[in-house]
Amino acid sequence: MASNQQTGPGIGELAKDTTRGRIGVVMGEVGGRVQIRPINGGKEWDAMPDDVVPTSAREELSARLAIRNGNSRAGL
Repeated sequence: MASNQQTGPGIGELAKDTTRGRIGVVMGEVGGRVQIRPINGGKEWDAMPDDVVPTSAREELSARLAIRNGNSRAGL
């Protein structure tokens, strides 16, 4: 694989941290770790690049639906 090819989700894309089993938005990379923020906002966490994978279509739909339902319950 060429060194300029992207191996994981890019900034702004949904990703799954396989170590924690959490889904969030990739915010960047610092110090060799990927920074991920929960979809509904909140504190970022760091993950090792090898543990960050793209979400499946089902995981993405489920995560987005959970946010929408939460917003609806909050009256947003």
